[in-house]
Amino acid sequence: MLFWVLALLILCGFLWNYKRQLKIADITDKYIFITGCDTGFGNLAARTFDKKGFRVIAACLTESGSTALKADTSEKLHTVLLDVTDPENVKRTAQWVKNQVGEKGLWGLINNAGVLGVLAPTDWLTVEDYREPIEVNLFGLINVTLNMLPLVKKAQGRVINVSSIGGRLAFGGGGYSPSKYAVEGFNDSLR
Repeated sequence: MLFWVLALLILCGFLWNYKRQLKIADITDKYIFITGCDTGFGNLAARTFDKKGFRVIAACLTESGSTALKADTSEKLHTVLLDVTDPENVKRTAQWVKNQVGEKGLWGLINNAGVLGVLAPTDWLTVEDYREPIEVNLFGLINVTLNMLPLVKKAQGRVINVSSIGGRLAFGGGGYSPSKYAVEGFNDSLR
């Protein structure tokens, strides 16, 4: 028994050291597009990737969010105003991103934009209470992904779709949990 514990510890040590040696090469040439960067996780991700040296394109919903993010980051970070629920805005933004990244493509696409919407017992709600979270959290995410996917493929990049525990466990009525369950299904089909 002691032999197996020792062997497991040696294997864990080997893997730990190997993991530390894995580095992403040429990060200054890699572009990452992030939605929902006004506040929260998207804002933190944009600032973090910018500090690490990546070329970040941060999509904000508001001009004030864009201005505040630019003030806290380097000149390599670019912002763009994007409403993920507006298909024409998404198409224009995808074309703009394509012009920015050129032949390098997108190394990363982080779909972070999302809203909570109304949370209440189901019998208190109308179908309109479900509409906004589903439009933003699901259809917006899918539309951005489909428009950016050729750029991700060009760079052999990766797609990160932000979901939540609400995609596995419903904790109230409203459109949030159904939208996140659907995001989980979209992730499975995309994979």
